[in-house]
Amino acid sequence: MNEVELGKFLLSLSLIFGLTYILGSFLSQLKIPTILAALFIGVFLSYTPFLSFVDAGTNFKNTFEFLSNLGVLFLLFYIGLQIDLSEMKKSSSDIVWLTVLNTILPFIFGTAAMLLFGYGWAIALVIGMTRMPTAEAVIVPILDEFKMIKTRIGTFIIGAGVLDDIIEVLLVGIVSIWVSTKTVQHHEGITALALGIVVFMLVAWIFYMWMHKVMQYYKPKSLNTLMIFSLVILFGFGGFAEYVELGMVVGAIAAGVIMRPMYESDEKQGEQLTKMTQTLSYGFFGILFFFWIGFNADIQGFIKEPLLAIVLYLVGTLGKLFGVLLMVPMKKITLKEAVIVGVGLDARLTTEIIVAQLLFSASIIDIKLFTALVAASSFTAITVPLLFSLLIRLWPKEARHES
Repeated sequence: MNEVELGKFLLSLSLIFGLTYILGSFLSQLKIPTILAALFIGVFLSYTPFLSFVDAGTNFKNTFEFLSNLGVLFLLFYIGLQIDLSEMKKSSSDIVWLTVLNTILPFIFGTAAMLLFGYGWAIALVIGMTRMPTAEAVIVPILDEFKMIKTRIGTFIIGAGVLDDIIEVLLVGIVSIWVSTKTVQHHEGITALALGIVVFMLVAWIFYMWMHKVMQYYKPKSLNTLMIFSLVILFGFGGFAEYVELGMVVGAIAAGVIMRPMYESDEKQGEQLTKMTQTLSYGFFGILFFFWIGFNADIQGFIKEPLLAIVLYLVGTLGKLFGVLLMVPMKKITLKEAVIVGVGLDARLTTEIIVAQLLFSASIIDIKLFTALVAASSFTAITVPLLFSLLIRLWPKEARHES
């Protein structure tokens, strides 16, 4: 990127942050999280000449995507710092039930819908699986904006979101192997995938249990040095998780959970670094992350393939909601809590688009299904944060009930 391109890119950042500031100030008056302003600005700019400006240079698109990925890392690292595993264990059985119920029904509904549209069993089962995961990177920052990380709803959404990341890994692994058999490409297979996950979990557990004890003797003395050490852990676990195909979302959360004991051992420095991370996440990287979601949202896909896109959206949304509602008669959650959690868990984004791209590139699915999948995913990424915010305002007492 030369001086002219760099100047244009910096001016584009100024435009994004300026528009986000203006719209965010208005949304804050309506008690809507400011970070959603970046999402709406992204959608708006995608229908302006700004789209051509970004598409004109590969460097711009790659840079925005890289900064967006850093946004995921920092947002989820900060969330990981807020997670108290001992508190989460109290609701572990309920979280497992929630994960099972809110993934099984979308899978069944999605599979049935594809069969009704005339697709074969193999495609129907894979598309059914794409209705199961939750993109916690989209919804968890909204939880934090409302100070709900440590509430019952926050615990349920984060816990179920992390558990169903295993489903995401299996889904991408299965599709990758399927594509490999179609295109005669080499793939290490499920065994290597499972081994990578086990190794990651083992390393994360060792670091969580022992790192803060070892660092008592080698603890960074200054705030800057401790921040550098935190970045080593964040990028290390983010990269490790991505390498074993577990996803940097899990790596970022794990890094935050691992660093929490160190931050707690020195309350003053820990509090300063936590605030610093929060400011950096929500004041810079988070804005770019939500902007990029909105900018890449495929709203026109609903116009091109409205029926199929709407069906894919509804089977996922209703499947998630009905699955959580099943916990109400089990007396594990109240009706209003179930509705809020069901909406929160409906956020979908990356996995479906990755799977759709893999299948389409290998000519396993047609352009009609590919367009509908991307459109349905994009629609949830935009509507879920807004609807979730409105429900929290509608039922504040139930939303903020402590776990």
